Amino acid sequence: MEKRTVNPWKWQDGRSYSQAVEVKNVESTLYCSGQAAVDPDGTSSNKDMKSQLEQAIANLEEVITSAGYECEGIVRLNIYTTSAEELWPYFPILQEWIARHSIRQALTMLEVKGLFETLKIELEATVVK
Repeated sequence: MEKRTVNPWKWQDGRSYSQAVEVKNVESTLYCSGQAAVDPDGTSSNKDMKSQLEQAIANLEEVITSAGYECEGIVRLNIYTTSAEELWPYFPILQEWIARHSIRQALTMLEVKGLFETLKIELEATVVK
């Protein structure tokens, strides 16, 4: 697989994403459903934003590795949150995870009116190898 990021500016670097990602010679692609703070038994978390973000990241990583892919292969990450203001202080948690796995992805973050039950954040990814 060949992966090339396109960044006509530098400002996105501090926000841990790329303006575009081009991928060639892909062996396979994994489209992940949005992963949130849901326990293995299907119970939605009612904890704070920080806890839900950490669990959503862990759940996304579990799906990716269970499918035989690596987090480094994430090329697209969509973040849905019920409160960008509440998420922002914990954004470094996401940035550290991105850096730890050397992820270089296009990213969109949307504030939405609501998510399923008591959920505050959901992460949706496209992963290649």
